[in-house]
Amino acid sequence: MLVDAYVITPPKIHRPTSLFVATDPITSVELALSDSISSLGRPKRTRQERLEAASKGLQVHVVGLSIHHAQVEVREKLAIAEADWNAASAEMVETGAIAEAAVLSTCNRFEVYYAATNAREAMAAITSYLSKRAELPVSVLRQNLFMLSGDDAVWHVMRVAGGLDSLIVGEGQILSQVRHCHQHSIEEDGSGGKVLSRLLENAVTAGKRVRGETGISKGSVSISSAAVELSEMYAMRDLQLPFSEARLTVVGAGKMTRLLITHLASKKLKHITIVNRSRKSPEALAEQFPDIDIEIKLMDDLWNAVAEADIVYTATSAVDYLLEKDSIEANCLSGGKPLMLVDIAVPRNVGVDSNEVPNVKAYNVDDLKAVVARNTAMRQKEMIEAETLLREEAAHFCGWRESLSAIPTINQLQERANEFRQAELKKCTRKLSNLNDGEMEAVERLSRGIVNKMLHGPMSHLRKTESIEGKQAALKEMSAMFQLDQKKKNAKGRAARRRNN
Repeated sequence: MLVDAYVITPPKIHRPTSLFVATDPITSVELALSDSISSLGRPKRTRQERLEAASKGLQVHVVGLSIHHAQVEVREKLAIAEADWNAASAEMVETGAIAEAAVLSTCNRFEVYYAATNAREAMAAITSYLSKRAELPVSVLRQNLFMLSGDDAVWHVMRVAGGLDSLIVGEGQILSQVRHCHQHSIEEDGSGGKVLSRLLENAVTAGKRVRGETGISKGSVSISSAAVELSEMYAMRDLQLPFSEARLTVVGAGKMTRLLITHLASKKLKHITIVNRSRKSPEALAEQFPDIDIEIKLMDDLWNAVAEADIVYTATSAVDYLLEKDSIEANCLSGGKPLMLVDIAVPRNVGVDSNEVPNVKAYNVDDLKAVVARNTAMRQKEMIEAETLLREEAAHFCGWRESLSAIPTINQLQERANEFRQAELKKCTRKLSNLNDGEMEAVERLSRGIVNKMLHGPMSHLRKTESIEGKQAALKEMSAMFQLDQKKKNAKGRAARRRNN
């Protein structure tokens, strides 16, 4: 995620008209909500139906909340556990306004990638869903929400996978999370389809290239590392002692704690207390870090561990606050001992009122921006190099998406050729009446083979034409050459005559 001082220029590729302003809090939600969602209540479409719809004008969109746009108290209301990503995307698709959807929910962002033919209708459906889920009025969401369409959305997804839109530029966790998003979207109960699957697949490829071909992921590039840097930066100010002498306690024993201990170990810290609901995960961490003296305590000893610590990092999945003003005052700080709380969890583990306790300084993920600014400045060169790679992958996806516009013409061309073939065979019915079934099948195969070989060149040309202008010209020429438009006119005329009769 970028600091505001560094603005990445979008790729110079064709940009269709977008209903939304890129990367700014949305101001057009009210317009979309005024449109009625006439398709609500439609039966859920099958995966095959969604795949077939991919060639019928689906456009890519992104809606979400991120640390750039939303306060942590808003983000935590929309957070979805990974096990529920598919269920949430299925609810969105069931509205009928959205053809494909995929959810990406992490500690720093909540985003929905979706494809739809009617942008306004889909935007209204998504906004309504988010409002109900978070139990927040649209007016509050509007202040935190961003929405992107078309190539703006494609560029955003590429930047997310490349680590350019992360709180810590180049952090590696987001690529794995985008990969999981892609995997969930293509599962049997996923709501992805041909368009989103290709987009997310391209995004994962882009993220791998950025990390393999640039130095953007070198150094401190995770939330956990930023937390360590922040506590080291402010230890003397807040605690009146060097960071190397601080007594450390970590509440929780998940992935964030493992990363946290990795960075604490790099600072040569030798003793850490871990407080967790069970001993299994902390014991696994103790085995993983044999050079660190890890003391394990259960949640019953939480307050004893907090009282003995100088710095407490919280990284649990609890939905309620573990540490608040009243509980801190009642349990461990009657003597006014300095204490630093660094909360890297979303939803938060530390209540905002903790800062009201004398000698307590509490930080959460929104407070890591000072560390982020420093890291971003060091990575500016790598960011520029990464942009070049991301543009290439974005262009690949956009080129593939434009190729879908040729599918209807290819289908019409095949139908037209088959009609000619069957008509000519019908003319020869009497001459072929003395042939047995096997011989007739051979004639059928021969005629189909001739038609397929004749069509191979024109259809390959349509698929391979890369520029939008060139593809549109080729489609127009092909339609005129084989009189495909005339067939449509004839069909409409016959339908009109039937209605009149």
